[in-house]
Amino acid sequence: MYKNFFKRLIDILASGGVLLIFSLPLAIVTLWLHFANKGAGAFFFQERPGKNSRIFRVVKFKTMTDERDSQGNLLPDARRLTKVGRFIRSTSIDELPQLWNVLKGDMSLIGPRPLLVHYLPLYSKEQARRHEVRPGITGWAQCHGRNAISWKKKFELDVWYVDHISFTTDCRIVWTTLKKVVVREGISSSTSVTMEPFNGNN
Repeated sequence: MYKNFFKRLIDILASGGVLLIFSLPLAIVTLWLHFANKGAGAFFFQERPGKNSRIFRVVKFKTMTDERDSQGNLLPDARRLTKVGRFIRSTSIDELPQLWNVLKGDMSLIGPRPLLVHYLPLYSKEQARRHEVRPGITGWAQCHGRNAISWKKKFELDVWYVDHISFTTDCRIVWTTLKKVVVREGISSSTSVTMEPFNGNN
């Protein structure tokens, strides 16, 4: 009952309520990023696979500029990540626009994080099971290392969640996520300011 009805009901009520209550602070952050990103805009849109691998457009606050080198290639993430963007990312404020995706039904508050579309053919059959549920703003893997754990471990945790969805599990995830946001744990991997790309082997 929880997985098929109450989870979605909670998603609608919680995401709609937060968007309404925090509309003014979100507008201020939007304006702040508009100037900090040097004309690159305040929002980041990208296609991601959702439940049953259905493609949707995820929206997040943009934390990097679009600066390029003399050949027209984007500069490395570490050079494009602004001071404002680093703060927004470390406090997970960049995730808040995804509440719109939750309200629309593309995502859930809790579930495996939506990753890049071009990763789809790289998953093993077991890893692909992460798409049996709606992706989430936070999830079981985020509670166990966020970007600081390996892809293999991350997928194992995602599939564990698919098999153990419950109100109790989701409450544990919310509580642990809030604690990690406060102490800002697991924001980066050991080799990147975000997370190194998945190549099917790591």
